[in-house]
Amino acid sequence: MTRPGTALVLGGGGVTGIAWEIGLLLGLAEYGIDLTEAETLVGTSAGSVVGALVACGEDLEEMYASQFVDPSGEEVAKMGAGIIARFALAYLTPGSPSRKLRRIGRLAMRARTGDETERVEVIRSRMGDHAWPDRRLLIAAVDAGSGEPAVFDKTTGVDLVRAVSASCAVPLVWPPVVVNGRRYVDGGMRSPNNADLARGASHIIVFAPIVASYNRATRVDTQLIGLGPQVAWSVIAPDPIAAHAVNANMLDPRHRAQAARAGRQQARRVLDKVRAAWPC
Repeated sequence: MTRPGTALVLGGGGVTGIAWEIGLLLGLAEYGIDLTEAETLVGTSAGSVVGALVACGEDLEEMYASQFVDPSGEEVAKMGAGIIARFALAYLTPGSPSRKLRRIGRLAMRARTGDETERVEVIRSRMGDHAWPDRRLLIAAVDAGSGEPAVFDKTTGVDLVRAVSASCAVPLVWPPVVVNGRRYVDGGMRSPNNADLARGASHIIVFAPIVASYNRATRVDTQLIGLGPQVAWSVIAPDPIAAHAVNANMLDPRHRAQAARAGRQQARRVLDKVRAAWPC
């Protein structure tokens, strides 16, 4: 069962972001607020994994338990200061939004970041070999060549795992992913949350492991305000207690368990904020 007019927006934030979002979903469900009933699910990067699992009907408790699997043998990546500086230069150099994203795309396509097929299989191992669900699921990515934002859904004829892999393809960390002959990078390059894709919903909850944005227009609050005064919304970001677990290194699976636990515990502290924007 879904709740008409509702949307759950799941933002980017690496493997710890995935864990925190799953923990938060489970914690809220334990208090009687089941956000998996959202009519629309919007996923960006880490959020695309969670959104796909939810839309495909995966059990929350099983999703949560999977965050405690021994991470030994999993690849540990890091978004170092050098990568962040290159992103900042690309964004802060004058130009249109698409031109700035093309700069990011060129960096991604030139970088030596491993084998694309292997990376897609890593994503497949995390989410299973699901097909697109009947529910409305929107997955954000960016065309590395044109710099144009892309939104994948059931109507685009794209393999779901490949769409999620494209949305998770952090430039300079993971390789761009080919979809229908085009190469795509992380949807978070356009916006960490892409909350504006929830247009049409009257009640919106955003899980935002990352709130900051290089561009004011793509900040989560700016996007939500732009949807109009009739929309009820709340943004849930890691609070100071949870932030330590989530931000330790978002790309390190060794921090996954503590991030999941932090999300579940934070649920109690955000109940009023969620209820203010969610139909009960």
